[in-house]
Amino acid sequence: MTVLRFILFPFVPVYYLITWCRNRLYDIGIFKSKSYNIPIICVGNLSVGGTGKSPMIEYLVKLLQTNHKMATLSRGYKRETKGFQLADSSATAQKIGDEPFQFYSKFENTIHVAVDADRQHGITKLQSLKNPPDTILLDDAFQHRKVKAGLNILLTTYAHPFYKDIVLPTGNLREPKSGSKRADIIVVTKCPTDLSAENRSNMVRKIKPTKNQHVFFSSIAYAERILGEAGELKIEDLSDFTLVTGIANAKPLVEFLKQQNLNSQHLNFKDHHQFSLKDVAQFSKKDIILTTEKDFMRLKNFEALRDKLYYLPIEVSLFQRNTFDALIKSFVAG
Repeated sequence: MTVLRFILFPFVPVYYLITWCRNRLYDIGIFKSKSYNIPIICVGNLSVGGTGKSPMIEYLVKLLQTNHKMATLSRGYKRETKGFQLADSSATAQKIGDEPFQFYSKFENTIHVAVDADRQHGITKLQSLKNPPDTILLDDAFQHRKVKAGLNILLTTYAHPFYKDIVLPTGNLREPKSGSKRADIIVVTKCPTDLSAENRSNMVRKIKPTKNQHVFFSSIAYAERILGEAGELKIEDLSDFTLVTGIANAKPLVEFLKQQNLNSQHLNFKDHHQFSLKDVAQFSKKDIILTTEKDFMRLKNFEALRDKLYYLPIEVSLFQRNTFDALIKSFVAG
């Protein structure tokens, strides 16, 4: 990988220039962004995946759904369908993508879940519904500048903050670090639960927020039980199992399991991997297959995994939750 990164390094300035020019054309109004008359919150990142967008979307849904008619709008990465799709009882990960299907599985009776690569078209379709949402959450749309969200939440991980990275193809950034200035809120995710105030202050100084930007820190909160189609189990009941992941960064989960003195075979696939029967044959002989919630959405329909597939739920745990919640509620109310 190091050799490949070295070979690709000459392309970094080219990618940087292209993405910088694109953003600049939006900034000065040559490329147009469309605004809307309802609150739209964008959750995204500068890097290529693994920052915790899905848990943040779910956090916002739980925060707002009681008093608002919510909708999530995603691209629907690696789905087998095209155009606008509104999740219903026939929804699958193949039809709408694994993350939107996860949202639908949790909130199907309370929110709309839609996918559309063209976010402007997707918003128009949502607004034309008989029961339209009054608030829309855009999932992974920080670079989708055709839509001007009213509030932009940018996520970056504690282990790999954007200010230490460079753009593709050598680095992991989709656009230059200067793109962070478009965010209203920056959340440093996957922090140690005991992160000190001094360390947080040091990171804030390195992020260099503008006077109008707010910086928050969050960690991952793991559930005490694992869930599956067959029911639920306590984490301490795990013994002989296989861990299967197809996410951008499985390291926090692996480390958490080690902290629980749980060691297992770990089959690590690429992010959004479309599992095949051949893949499943590698690990289906174990009595317990543990995976992430996102991967569970793509694996649960395999007959060979019936009654043995489980996932470990996670949630966002914010360090300054009350202040964060107040900012979000104030924006939506305003």
